[in-house]
Amino acid sequence: MTGPITTQEVESPLVEKNNGGGGAGLPPAGGDGGDNDRNRRTPQPSAQRYYTGIAIGIVAVLMFFMALASAFLVRKGGADWAPVQIPALLWLNTIVLVASSVTLEVARRKLAHGDPAGFRRVWFVTTALGVLFLLGQLVAWRILAGQGIYLASNPASSFFYIFTGAHALHLLGGVGALLYVARRNYSEAQITQSAAAEVTSYYWHFMDALWLFLLALLYLGK
Repeated sequence: MTGPITTQEVESPLVEKNNGGGGAGLPPAGGDGGDNDRNRRTPQPSAQRYYTGIAIGIVAVLMFFMALASAFLVRKGGADWAPVQIPALLWLNTIVLVASSVTLEVARRKLAHGDPAGFRRVWFVTTALGVLFLLGQLVAWRILAGQGIYLASNPASSFFYIFTGAHALHLLGGVGALLYVARRNYSEAQITQSAAAEVTSYYWHFMDALWLFLLALLYLGK
């Protein structure tokens, strides 16, 4: 006749199952073995690739404009070179573009100090200044066209339109980047908003400095 079953005899098989048996035991320590555990082990992409990408892009744009500048300096000595009178409006456009770089840095500081609303306001001011610069360039082209100076008028006018047009096209891409940074949903992004703003600022400041260089170059052709 068997005696009463003790608590120890009931617990022993369960312990053996959990420790080494093939049955469904307790989950192993350190994770539940499911999708959540695998997601935790998935490394998050580094923002370094964005910095590398913008660096490569800046170098490519710089090489393109340096090639144009070299051709400009060589062609400038030709007998058919007729200097273009630079519209005074370009000075106002330059001030607008420089101001946009200032407001961009103000926006980044607001974001760094935990003021996302202030960041968006000033960031949109930067975007508006960029658009204003592009509109100013269009007006400058219309001024030259009103004087009968077109792309094919002479080599000097050709370089003027090529320089300003190529720069405006690249700056338009920068305006698109500004809008993207302001409107992006960063809860699902692989980069933080502060890093995205920093990467964009590199390109924007580069386009600002590039314009100053091109403007000086165009005045050399007068």
